[in-house]
This record gives sequence, structure tokens and C-alpha cells, in this order.
Amino acid sequence: MQNIPVVKLGLIAVSRDCFPINLSIARRNAIVAAYGDDIYECQVTVENEKDMLKAVEEVKGAGCNALVVFLGNFGPETPETLIAKNFDGPCMFVAAAEGDGDLINGRGDAYCGMLNCSYNLGMRHLKGYIPEYPVGTASDIAAMIKDFVPIARALIGVSKLKIITFGPRPQDFFACNAPIKGLYELGVEIEENSELDLLVSYKEHADDPRIEDVCKDMAGEMGEGKYFPDMLVRMAQFELTLLDWAENHKGAREYVAFADKCWPAFPQQFGFEPCYVNSRLASRGIPVSCEVDIYGALSEYIGACISLDAVTILDINNSVPAQMWESQIKGKFDYELTDTFMGFHCGNTPSCKMCADRAVKYQLIQHRLLEPEGSDPDFTRGTLEGDIAPGEITFYRLQCDSEGVLRSYIAEGEVLPVATTSFGGIGVFAIHEMGRFYRHVLIAKRFPHHGAVAFGHFGKALYEVFKFLGVQDIGYNQPKSLPYPQENPWG
Repeated sequence: MQNIPVVKLGLIAVSRDCFPINLSIARRNAIVAAYGDDIYECQVTVENEKDMLKAVEEVKGAGCNALVVFLGNFGPETPETLIAKNFDGPCMFVAAAEGDGDLINGRGDAYCGMLNCSYNLGMRHLKGYIPEYPVGTASDIAAMIKDFVPIARALIGVSKLKIITFGPRPQDFFACNAPIKGLYELGVEIEENSELDLLVSYKEHADDPRIEDVCKDMAGEMGEGKYFPDMLVRMAQFELTLLDWAENHKGAREYVAFADKCWPAFPQQFGFEPCYVNSRLASRGIPVSCEVDIYGALSEYIGACISLDAVTILDINNSVPAQMWESQIKGKFDYELTDTFMGFHCGNTPSCKMCADRAVKYQLIQHRLLEPEGSDPDFTRGTLEGDIAPGEITFYRLQCDSEGVLRSYIAEGEVLPVATTSFGGIGVFAIHEMGRFYRHVLIAKRFPHHGAVAFGHFGKALYEVFKFLGVQDIGYNQPKSLPYPQENPWG
């Protein structure tokens, strides 16, 4: 995956000066042995503020961009929390459990020290990631560190991300628009451009010598009979336009996502639908959200960082017909009709996440709207269509509401192996208690129709990332035993 941070972990042990420093050192060594080679072991054990400065300088010099601060004993409250202030990257705080049998000279009291560590972080308004139960043996903490890596990767990515947009919202798709104030609060930069800027750059890429190789790559990806040969040059030219724009405009930032206006003017002026090109960039870790959905692009990017895999953005689109549920789902899968829905978009889902019948086709709705009735599709071609491959998914979104408040939701589920018999990039999705989640989270909290999709179950990591980013409202598909606050108890 391109455009995704590589986490370089550092481990700093801290020690209260009235406890044996060797206790922290030995326990730190045990963590490194349990975790493996992919962590830098800082040789400075922090007892005071000068040690803290030396330790931070050492891990920075080693190229670390994420830290594990380990309380091998009670720990020095001020110096250990100042590590988070002086280090430019996410810090996890964990503490040693007792376990060697010596509760006199070998007792560290880190269980107690973690309380004061958390208190001191709060007093200084510093952010530290603390796992659900942050006290453990070396093997326990090694497991916590492995859980921390995708969280750190997403936090680093967001802190160095620029979202580049082209064009205003399409008419009648205002729902995905939102105040950009929340982006700046998260540390995300944004560059807003006109569609004309994109068109000028596209035209400048005509006859680019790289086009031929991109065309060959597209043809190889799709296979014969699965694409329109006469459109490859146009689409390759556009792909190079976006990639060059990202490289030339990311400025001081390291990572880029796009939010582009894709209709109705785009296909008429560029001569194709951009969906297939968007799907190819998403497969490389460069999300391109549809319809200038800025928070959709951000959501996709977070999912790509966590999963290290392709993601997509889909409409929470249409209900599953009762006849389809009766004949193909009921009794075969543990879902009610209201647990199911179809996720759809014109054709932006990466081909690696679709069934073998996927192919570059044309946008049926745009063809009706933009091209002469009864004519063969021309510039409305370019969508990547077919059923989305069955498997585990996480449906989620981070959004800024009309009052400028960040909200989010997360729901794990799956794409069922059920033929959709429909058009576009589409799948039959199933999420337990989706009907109640739809009403009491998606509708009640006024989320738009777009949702990001990660291919696998990543709810735990997404929840921790959203929480660390300061999102107070994180909705999820609650079981019937846990009613939503506004849910009518009489049904």
C-alpha cells in the first residue's frame, strides 16, 4: 500500500527513584523479547526530567514515530507524562503486572502508578493512548503493542494528511457536505479546487509518455472483455493527472486523499466516468471519494491505515426485497430482513474486492440523464461494476454535523454470498440489528447516505482511533438488550 505511514515503534521504560531501576530495565527487556525485533528499545530509563529529554532525543534519533511508555514500577509522574508532550507522535502508556513472586524488593506498584499517570496526563491536557486494561506481563504488553500499531498508523496518517477536493457539491447531494472546521481540529489540511483546475491539468497530460504503461496495467488488471479498449487512454491520462496533482500539491504533508465531483459535468467534459480510476487509486491507499464527500475521504483513509488494505465508499442504498430474503437468506444465515440492505456505488470499489464477474461498464443513471434516449453509452462509460465479494466488513463513518461537532459510527457485519441481480458496484450487506441502528443512529443523528467500508472486522481499532481523536459520540449497532436513548420501549 502506498500513501500509508510505516510505524517505527520505540519503547521507553520509566522508574520512580525510590524503586529499583533494575526492575524497570529487566521488565522492559522482557517486553522486547516477547514482542520481537520491530521495536526500538530506548537505553535511557527515565527517572527525572533530564532523563526524559535524553530518552525523547534518543528515540527521535532512531526514527521512531510512535512510542510505548512503560511503567516498570510506580513511575515518575511528571517526567513520564512529559514524554507525550515532547514527542511528536502517538504515545501508549502501559504498566507492569507483578509476577516474579518477590513482593518485597521485586514489587513495582505500577498498578498504582498508572492511576497517577492518567491523572497527570489530564492535568497537562496531554493525550496518551491507554489500552482497555493497561497492566500486564511481558507477553500481555506485547499483545497490547500489536493492537496499538494500526491505531498509531491511523493517528500518524491523519496528523499528516491533506484532503484535496475538486468542485462544489452536486445539486441535490448536499447531504455529504459538512463544515470543514472539524478537519482543522483533527489536524487535517484541505485544498479546495475548481473542476476547471482539474480539467486544465488533465489536458496538459495529453500524450504523456507514461500513458501506454498505465493502459497495459489497466488491461492486465481487468482481463480481456472486461473493459473498453477505446477508453483506456482517457482513463490512464486521468490517473496520471491525479497522481501528479497529489505529488505536486501535498506540500508539507506526507499523505493525500481526494474528494472529487464526478457528475454531472465531469463525464461530459472529460469524456468518461472516473469511477474505475478512483478504484485503482483506492487500492493503493489513496482514497478518492465520490461527490466531493470530504469526510467520506477522511473515513476511507483512516480505514486504509488501520486495515492496510483497500477500502471503498458506498451508499447505504436500498432495502433487500422480501422475496430475495425469503429465498436466499432466511434459514441460511442468521439475519432478519431488517438486518440486511444493499450497499451500492456507481463503480468505485477496487476490483480486488469484487467477484470475478466485475467489469468496466457504464453508469445507467447518468446515461438516462445525459445521453440521448436510445443511444449507445459513450461518455457515461467508466464505472467498475459487479457484485462485491462476500466476506467480513466494517461499515463506519466520521462526520462533522451542522453544528461543527464530530460524530461517528461503526458497525461490523458481512457481505453475503447472494447475487444482487442489480447494477453498479453492489453487494447484499448484513449487520445484526441494522434496522434499529438505521433508525436510532443513522437517521436520528443525521448521518449522510455515504458510508466507508473496510474489508474485515476492524471495529475495535476504529473505536480507539475515534476516541483518541476526541470524538465523543461513537454510535454502533446496539443489541436489543441495550436500547438506544430515544428508542421507544414499547416498540
